[in-house]
Amino acid sequence: MKSTNSIQKDIISNFQTLDDDFEMILNYLIELGEKLDEFDVEEKKDDNLIKGCQSKVWLSYKIIDNKLFFSGDSNTSITKGLLSLLIKVFSNQTAEEIIKTKLFFINETGLCRFIGTQRSNGLESMENKFKIIALSNKK
Repeated sequence: MKSTNSIQKDIISNFQTLDDDFEMILNYLIELGEKLDEFDVEEKKDDNLIKGCQSKVWLSYKIIDNKLFFSGDSNTSITKGLLSLLIKVFSNQTAEEIIKTKLFFINETGLCRFIGTQRSNGLESMENKFKIIALSNKK
């Protein structure tokens, strides 16, 4: 299992190849969202809806061997791409690891310049939801 810090460093490396090109970054986010596993329609319920996002974002999870595994979906492509990055960081981690994780890839990749205030608030809401789930499943 890779640590959340190691995963974030991998994400930063991937973004560095995009040379701060706005269009390439947006296309990459869309591509990441398209690669997310299919989200079960039955999981698109209010309990899994993340509050505080401008877009509709759903997040569900399962626990296997004390590790949390997340799946999610959004009704907008860019948000779905951002969600896929968070899923990549937080999936296959223990609740304790998720709780103590500080997300640094958003600033290090320069994503904060591209996502705007409303999406930034939504991203914070998504991060909080991952941590709330982890807290509720902490042993």
